[in-house]
Amino acid sequence: MRRWLRDLLKELRYYPSALLGGSIILVMLVLSVLVPIWIPYPEAVRLWRGGEEVWYRLPRQVPPAWVNWFRREKLADTVIFSTRDQPSLKRSQPAGEGRRIETEFVFDYPYDTFPQELVLYIWAQFREKAPFLTATWKTPDGRSLRIMELRAEGMKQRFRFAQDRRLLQRLRGVPPEEALFSVPEATPPRVLKGTYRLRVEAVTFEPDSDVDVEFVAYGQVYGWAGTDRYRRDLGVALLWGFPVAMAFGLLGSVGTTLIAMWLAAAGVWFRGWVDELIQRLVEIFSIIPFLPVLILVGTLYSRSLMVILGVAIILSVFSITIKNYRAIFLQIRELPYIEAAQAYGAGSGRIILRYLLPRVLPLVIPNLVIGVPSFVFLEASLAVLGLGDPVLPTWGKVLDEAIFSGSLLQGSYYWVLEPALLLMVAGLSFSVVGFALDRVFNPRLREI
Repeated sequence: MRRWLRDLLKELRYYPSALLGGSIILVMLVLSVLVPIWIPYPEAVRLWRGGEEVWYRLPRQVPPAWVNWFRREKLADTVIFSTRDQPSLKRSQPAGEGRRIETEFVFDYPYDTFPQELVLYIWAQFREKAPFLTATWKTPDGRSLRIMELRAEGMKQRFRFAQDRRLLQRLRGVPPEEALFSVPEATPPRVLKGTYRLRVEAVTFEPDSDVDVEFVAYGQVYGWAGTDRYRRDLGVALLWGFPVAMAFGLLGSVGTTLIAMWLAAAGVWFRGWVDELIQRLVEIFSIIPFLPVLILVGTLYSRSLMVILGVAIILSVFSITIKNYRAIFLQIRELPYIEAAQAYGAGSGRIILRYLLPRVLPLVIPNLVIGVPSFVFLEASLAVLGLGDPVLPTWGKVLDEAIFSGSLLQGSYYWVLEPALLLMVAGLSFSVVGFALDRVFNPRLREI
């Protein structure tokens, strides 16, 4: 086995594209193993199906952070401060029956664009008397502005700067995201870079009351993959797309190839009604429309990936490939070593598994590798048609939601290009490796 692999690698060195494709396949397989360990399946489902309660800290539908590498004006990144994560930011001192809680968030803003949105989240713990909060904004040039005056109404409260009427009146109708970060009286508005301060003061009226605050300045970029309209990190779906695509593609290709090869060998060896039955099934399945059947299964029965994969394998097994294998096995059956195996009493199962099937492996391996992209694209196609697994995040699911949301019309090209690029890279890698293996195992093709 080692010698066979060594000889194979020596032959493949004359095909640099195949070596590159093989390296990419190896990376994808490694990611397929590591991603479920890093992000377990229940966690991936929770993140992908979660709403604002999971992704409330992320900006809505923004491109990845690496787009700033190609821009002169740097898009703003998200700024997050929370006393729940950093209790040291909160200072408390007694005040009558309650306490006076002071919090100050200090941050630098070196970006060239304004933030997408400004939100202050408030968590208040009290029995009857609700705490009272005020917030003050300080700019790098020394200006100070009262932002908020409110009484906590529940355990969790959200204060959106752009939806507060009093704040909008103080800013003369200018959106807070622009007015709080701009140079005074600049036309057109220009970002004032420097150090900003947000000071939040809370007064409680009960001994055991407490207040935590969290400030989020949503930026214009996020992470390495960006976000969608639900604030979800697309990186989760793109990473989990690797194990889903590799498992669906490999299981589909391997299952289809091996079953078709075994059926062809069994039909040639047993002949009679076995061969006739297999050939009639091939003729019947060859006229059954492939994709419409899968659409019916996904619409009327189940959208589970395993169900779709099982139906796809059944439909693909009885294809014209069986006839190709049958023609090869008919020649092998008449070879002398098959008669010798019968002479020393080898059974039908042993002859099929030990003498017929190994002779076609050099032809099967390239077809097996080339067949992987077809199943990968099949899963993506069904997902784009809205028939993908409703639970798992996959590349096709990302494409489906991007198209449904009109991402291209809104200029969110990354939402479509990222999964499409991964699909193309996966398909091209398996294809070039399969074509190279076909030339290695079939020397006649080297002259073409």
